[in-house]
Amino acid sequence: MKAKDYIDLEQKYGAHNYHPLPVVITKAKGVWVWDVDGKKYIDMLSSYSAINQGHLHPKIVRAAVDQMKRVTLTSRAFSNDRMGPFLKKLCKVSGMEMALPMNTGAEAVETSIKLARRYAHQKRGVPENEGEIIVCENNFHGRTTTIVGFSSDPDSRRGFGPFTPGFVTIPYNDIPAFRKAINSKTIGILVEPIQGEAGIFVPDEGYLTELRRICTEKGILMILDEIQTGFARTGKMFCYQHENAKPDILCVGKALGGGLYPVSASLSSREIMSVFTPGSHGSTFGGNPLAAAIGEASLDILIDEKLADRSKEMGAYFLKGLQDIKSKKIKTIRAKGLLIGVEFRLGQGETVRPICEKLMKKGVLAKDTHEKTVRFAPPLVISKKEIDWAMARIKEVFESA
Repeated sequence: MKAKDYIDLEQKYGAHNYHPLPVVITKAKGVWVWDVDGKKYIDMLSSYSAINQGHLHPKIVRAAVDQMKRVTLTSRAFSNDRMGPFLKKLCKVSGMEMALPMNTGAEAVETSIKLARRYAHQKRGVPENEGEIIVCENNFHGRTTTIVGFSSDPDSRRGFGPFTPGFVTIPYNDIPAFRKAINSKTIGILVEPIQGEAGIFVPDEGYLTELRRICTEKGILMILDEIQTGFARTGKMFCYQHENAKPDILCVGKALGGGLYPVSASLSSREIMSVFTPGSHGSTFGGNPLAAAIGEASLDILIDEKLADRSKEMGAYFLKGLQDIKSKKIKTIRAKGLLIGVEFRLGQGETVRPICEKLMKKGVLAKDTHEKTVRFAPPLVISKKEIDWAMARIKEVFESA
């Protein structure tokens, strides 16, 4: 079968909820992928930062295969010998005290919302069914009905109401608006340290620190969604560490599964997590032995290979290459580590999709986001030589845009 045959088959039998680039991947290794016709591409998306350790890292694959030979699923009706060691390592890496393991990033966010609400009702005296969580415009926290209800993206919301109440929206990177939104029913704020899906929007320096200070002052919870920014993507193990703005609740996922398996978690203090009791929340697959083995190996790679330092170094090198490109079409470049967005000046009705298609033809797979921005987020194991290979092609496409 040719690429078109696979695409036609997917279009016929699959729901049309994505608009992928016309490439059909069949093999991957490190920062590289190959299509069904044998063409080689450099991966500049990392499955939205889920493959920080690179495709099919041998140590993560070995951990998965070894565990699959023993036991893969027990459910939480029983304990298994992998979850405890995994959660201990995850808590140590994140600086938190307890974790509740789930599967997808959206589940981690939903868990954190439930955790924040129950804590506010039981410990802070916020009346049940009246609490409010502050969120930011242009957020992306997942695709569940509750989450899309507080999205400001019309494509995410249209036709999916009625929506869950209890959320108040303010502009991102706006401290005065945050202060103004706080009242006696405020539970806390759910926020991304960098807005990834919105186009890699990096807030002003000190934004997270001030959020942390105000949350402490007002006695409300700071909930950080580090599903995309976490696990070394921005040059620190977690983005909040750039400002030492430790959250009360931390949402993690994506790279925790090493690109092999969905693994996520909501992390917090022992006091806050104590409001969950048997039967109040759960997941058949959350914390299963296979997920725990993969998650632990994924964390080991991040630590042992010093991928946070590598992200910082390679991110600066990548950014310098982009800044040297001569193109009046480039409006701005936003970056933190190896999370980079290039926004273009476009005419009415234009998008950067054609630019991403031209990059694809040159062997570079990147993602368009919010029509005007090209996102680059390669696996953190990328080398300078590989960046140079990609940059030669990026430069050619951008300068001819």
